[in-house]
Amino acid sequence: MHRSWFLVLGFLVISPGAFAQTSSTDSQTLQALLAEVRQLRKELRSTTVAAQRAQILLYRLQIQEAAVTRAEQRVAEAHSTLAQTQAEQKHLTSEIKLREDMQSNSQNPAERKELEELLPRLKAQLESTNDSEQHEEMKAVEAELDLRTEQAKRTALQDQLDSLDKSLDRPNP
Repeated sequence: MHRSWFLVLGFLVISPGAFAQTSSTDSQTLQALLAEVRQLRKELRSTTVAAQRAQILLYRLQIQEAAVTRAEQRVAEAHSTLAQTQAEQKHLTSEIKLREDMQSNSQNPAERKELEELLPRLKAQLESTNDSEQHEEMKAVEAELDLRTEQAKRTALQDQLDSLDKSLDRPNP
């Protein structure tokens, strides 16, 4: 019988130590799990922010691509208009030369008088075309500057997107 009391007493003495160890281990496990959940929440938050930032950059890049396309169209239109103006200018110059030659070689006084009246109008048209050419050249230069500006903005957005992509590739410490 002493033996059974001794055994019960032994269990009672050993049991609180065992319970204390289990409780300490459980507390440490819970603390580790809590720390892990907090770390996962932090990583999820930073990933969400990065994803939102990437979406914003992609949207801005899409808008900028459209701006570059419009600028390219303006440059093409300006160059086309300038080429037409220059072609018209060459045509008028050759027309004036031809009419002047005809006037100097003409024996018919009525034809000479008609050419004398026509030449000032052709020269006025040529002067107007020269003014138009200067105006179109300025428009072409401005369009090219705008295009370069829009392309630079697009490049900056692409660089930001590349930077964000690289930062997402790096492992988190």
